[in-house]
Parts: sequence; C-alpha cells; structure tokens
Amino acid sequence: MRLVDLLEPREGDDATPAVFVEDEETTRAALRRGAEALAAALRTVGVRPGHPVAVMLPGGAEVVAAMFGVWTAEAVYVPLNPRTSDAEIAYLVEAVRPAAIVTTTDWAGRVTGGDLPIVVHAGTDSGQLDWAEAVPGRRTPVDVPAHDADIALVQFTSGTTGRPKPVLLRHSGYLALLEPVLAKLVGDAAKDRLAQRKAPMPNLIPTSMALSAGIYNVLFAFRVGAPAVIMPTFTTAAFTRAVTKHQIRSTVLPPAAMNMLTDDPSITSLAPLRYVRGITAPLSPLRARLFKDKFGVTVLNCYGQTEIGGEIVGWNAADARAFGESKLGSIGRPHAGVTPRIVGPDGLEVEPGGQGELYVRTPAVSAGYADGRALGDRLTPDGWFRTGDIARVDEDGFLWIEGRVSDMINRGGLKVFPGEVEEVIRLSPAVADCAVVGIPDDRLGEVPWAFVVIHPGAAFDRAALTAAARERLLPYKVPARVVQLGELPRTEVGKVRAGDLIQLATELTRADPSSPRTGPNSSRTDPS
Repeated sequence: MRLVDLLEPREGDDATPAVFVEDEETTRAALRRGAEALAAALRTVGVRPGHPVAVMLPGGAEVVAAMFGVWTAEAVYVPLNPRTSDAEIAYLVEAVRPAAIVTTTDWAGRVTGGDLPIVVHAGTDSGQLDWAEAVPGRRTPVDVPAHDADIALVQFTSGTTGRPKPVLLRHSGYLALLEPVLAKLVGDAAKDRLAQRKAPMPNLIPTSMALSAGIYNVLFAFRVGAPAVIMPTFTTAAFTRAVTKHQIRSTVLPPAAMNMLTDDPSITSLAPLRYVRGITAPLSPLRARLFKDKFGVTVLNCYGQTEIGGEIVGWNAADARAFGESKLGSIGRPHAGVTPRIVGPDGLEVEPGGQGELYVRTPAVSAGYADGRALGDRLTPDGWFRTGDIARVDEDGFLWIEGRVSDMINRGGLKVFPGEVEEVIRLSPAVADCAVVGIPDDRLGEVPWAFVVIHPGAAFDRAALTAAARERLLPYKVPARVVQLGELPRTEVGKVRAGDLIQLATELTRADPSSPRTGPNSSRTDPS
C-alpha cells in the first residue's frame, strides 16, 4: 500500500466534501481528478518514478490535490513553504534537485530553478483542479536523481539551529505510524465506524501544509475518512470560527497558537472544543494550565520528529480521563511498536525516573537525508534512534520532555535547562513570552541569557525579573543578562530560532563589552 491509496474512491462518500477551506468545499472525487490531471502534466514534462517534485502552493484544496498528484505520478513530494524567503527557497531547491516545480502563476518567478519545468495551478473551474505548463517546452533534466519506490516525500527539518536538512520519508513508514495512532486515539468504536462508513468529525488542521504536522494530519484525516478543514493562515478569530462552524471537539495546535489564544482577551470560549493535542513541541505545564483554566480544554501533548516520520508518543481518551490533571505537560505514553530508553552521558541507561537523552525504537525511522547524508550518529549500531531530547519516564510510563541536548547550557560545568528558567520568568505577569539560550562566555564557557517580550502596557523591570529568578532558582541558573525584545524570532511552527538570539547577543556584547552582567555572585543588573 502507498499513501496515494488513501484517495481511492469510497462508496457512498466520494461526492461529499473532503476538504474545507473557509467557505469553499472540495469533494474527494474532485481531488482525485485534480491529482490525476497533475500526474499527467508531470509525466508530460518528463517526471519519472522516484523523481522529486517541489510543490509551493497556498493552503487550499490545490495543495492536497498536488500532494496526491505527485504520488499518482509515482514521484516524491517535496513541500516548499511560500512564507520562506526566496534565498532559502533557492537553497532548498538546490538541496533536493527536483525534476519539476509545482506552484502558482504569481510565484513561478520565485522558484525558477534554472530551466526546470514549472507546472502551475491554473485555477478551479466547475469543480476541476486544473494545471498548465508555465513555460511550454521545458523538460526534466536527465541527471535528476531518482529515489526508490518507497520514498514518499522529502520533509525539511525546522532549521532552528542551522540550515534545514532534507529528510527522506517512506510510504511504509508513514502508514506504519498512522495505525497505532489511530488505534490509541479512536479505538474500536471508531474502527467500527470506519467499517460502516459513518462520517467522523472533521479534522481541523491549523498549521501550514508545507510542514510535517500539516501533511501528517491531512493523511490522518484521509485514513479515518474525515474531511480535512485547512486554515490557510492561523489567526485566533479564524480558528474560533472554524471550531464553531465544524463543531470541532478535538484538534491539534502548536504551542505558539495555544499561547495566542490564551493571551487574546477577545477569545473567551472555544466550545465545543474539549481536547487539544499539542504538536511540534510540548506546551509547558504552566502554559497548559493557563489554557485549560481559561477555556476548559485539556491539553494533551504528543511527540514525534521529522526523522522519525510522525507521532510516536501521545495520549488516548482513557489516559486523559485518568491522568489529564495530574500529568498535565507530559507527552503521553509510547504508541504500539515504540520502545523508549533514557540514556545518560556515559551511554548507559539511567535509573528509573532519571533524566537523560531519549532513545527510541520505532517502526519508521527515515531513510536518511536527500542530499546523500545518512543519519550518522543519530542511529546507533543496534538500531536505537537518538532523538536529541532530554526526557524522563515516570512510574506510570508517561514521558516528560525536559529540553534539548543541544539547548542545555553548560555554565562552568553546571547544567542549566532553559525550559526551567523560562518557566520561572514567565511567572511574572508582565512577561508575554520568553526564551533562554546559552551564550558563549570566555570564563565559564556558556551563560544563560533571557530574552523577554512584555505585555502591552506593562513595564519592563529587569531588576525585578532577576530578583524573582534568584528567589526560585539555584544561583548558577539565574540569567546573566535579560534582554527585552518586541517579539521572539520563531519558525513557522513557533519554535524559537536560537541561532538568531545568539547572534543578537554577540552584537550586544560587541557593542557594549563592559556592560555588567548578573551572575551567581553579583547583585548588579544589566542596564542596557
């Protein structure tokens, strides 16, 4: 079975809406016709099985049709985010060397790729998703690489600490991960409903369709036979309207979106929403509590990575009822077929309840990177995948993510977890957002800096924030400097771009190298 099979005709509901985008509806049959039309256009310009095809389209029905159309042509789907800069797009295109590019007429100039053929979405007419060659006569170069038949897509990593890496993901891997998630989330009752072809609740997807989370949740919707509700752009008002219109009782949200909803005074209710599954990164226990207290909606974190191919740890309804309050902030328990292991710096498994790097065995580790690199030291000789996340497993088998190995700050040999410091700083009612990163230091190697965003109308009091940190943290965990920003640099899914903050700190230090810092043995504050 391949992912394109999820679009096969379904007796009784082929003419019902499969994708909602605001007030527009597209049926399953129309999507399939659009996918077949794109596949024909790709074959015409020279795309062959295994060739990568780059797709940059808005978040509408056309991008879903394009994804299935690439697979109908037996090619490899490569999503490009239209919000990315032209320079970054050029880098991504060079990294994957696509056989063709699928985009809009307006964006064709952004992804020229030399003389690559460009197929554009020519609009929707009478329910048809139409495609055309932007420059007639261009054909796929003969030296385009071809991947093996099981490669479904090339998904780029988030690039929070460096350039995004193109990860090869398999049809078999995605399908292997969808099944245990389906079993855990919906159980036997939903399987019976699938067998009886009863329509399940629409699957609201409030993330970009260029991102792994968007693709995964569209595939999940098609697997269970649910309509996909796609949001081209996330706003709190648009999300609330979609929840009400489609009577959404559970959905997914990245932490940044949940924080936006919590902090928006105009949004007072998300009824009938009952559960939100946190994606892309765990929502902290503090922010999860604020979200639940405001809306009465339980936050169930889940966990996966691009290199793994999808979700491998999460919650089910029974766990939510039994542990939703006491384990708020946990990422849940491993899905079927997933085995976790917590490993210390010495390479040995830690004692039960101890912290260490999370290693996992899963049904679907990726095939490496599209630029030829293998997973390298992320895959151990005996088959364990190193996630790079610091975690612990509690007595009930729930996993808790404490931070990233790469984010952990080594202050003169003492370890500082940024998340712990951020939680303390966020306790201040003046702080709207916060990120703590390690900044190079000549004497200590690294020191933590805190970057904060202040609520409109609130005062930035650096001394008060530092004093509050000293009250709740060990001295070496207190930020050496607190910097106010208008907003934190974030990726599309809300992850903080640590590299940007490190660069900013370097510039601030260069501009004022004598500026005093707040350290464990100092009562001075940074006056900048």
